[in-house]
Amino acid sequence: MSNLAERLARAIALAGPIPISQFMAAANTEYYGSGVPLGRDFVTASEISQMFGEIVGAWTADLRFRAGNPDALWVELGPGRGTLTADALRVIASTGWQPEVHFVETSRSLRAEQARRVAVAQWHDDVTTLPDDRPLILVANEFFDALPIRQLIRTIDGWHERLIACQDTLFLPVTGKAVPEAVIPSAHRDAPPGSILEISPAAVGVMKQLAARVHAQGGALLIVDYGYTGGPQPGESLQAVRHHQYASPFDAPGSVDLSAHVDFTTLAAAGIASGLAAHGPVAQRDFLGSLGLDARAAALAKADPDVMAARHRLMGEDAMGTLFKVLALTAPNWPEPAGFL
Repeated sequence: MSNLAERLARAIALAGPIPISQFMAAANTEYYGSGVPLGRDFVTASEISQMFGEIVGAWTADLRFRAGNPDALWVELGPGRGTLTADALRVIASTGWQPEVHFVETSRSLRAEQARRVAVAQWHDDVTTLPDDRPLILVANEFFDALPIRQLIRTIDGWHERLIACQDTLFLPVTGKAVPEAVIPSAHRDAPPGSILEISPAAVGVMKQLAARVHAQGGALLIVDYGYTGGPQPGESLQAVRHHQYASPFDAPGSVDLSAHVDFTTLAAAGIASGLAAHGPVAQRDFLGSLGLDARAAALAKADPDVMAARHRLMGEDAMGTLFKVLALTAPNWPEPAGFL
């Protein structure tokens, strides 16, 4: 076993099974801290084509202009290799605005990659150290899906938290203690045995932190991720990816990316409760299409026909077009952002 697997196995042997949220947090901290997974195991929209970052940059510049051109900060959460920000800044600069750039990133190896593409960036381990004297325009592309989740499973005697045990060096899910009925949405309390609900207190906590800052300072938050609407839904979405193939999320913790579908309705509700206005979510296909991605693809395809394949990956219904969704939250008195008709 790896060092992380050994540490987790030892902790379980000493104190008993651990929550899936604890297992996921430890695994992803190890995974993102040990190298640069983008391209090796998976790709994000910004790595598929420059068009994605360019559209986000244009969206940001337009929103700032209609807000009165404040001296806003550009902030990306979990910026990968920095590709999205680099492409967005190229478009933003064409409008005459050169924002101060901040990255929220804990991985030292990824910070080195980001510095190669965005040398002017300033780094933070979390959102608490971001400047508090100017509006914030925050971008979170495939950020919330990697935050830890809890899994709750229905048994014949009620709902229980799902935990991770370790037997003979193998990690596996087991049923833990019962959870209060109030934790379960009323529509799902009588779900059939074996049903699983996923919730993410970590994602809600981060959203509340971000929303409080945006509400106090002004600005907006743009979230792009794969997920669903309507609140917690029965089903298991926790997954692992290695070399662009699905793998068991419980094998070799720290060597695979763990993620889960994002509950956009709950995130939006947390933002609204903090005083922000929510826009969307809408399908990524509709967001990018309404902001002119097709025209940009046609222009680029004159020199590179492969651009149309990238366009399909970003917008196709059998690719990222509808599974991925876009949600924006804006501060009071900020204009309604483009792309959410």
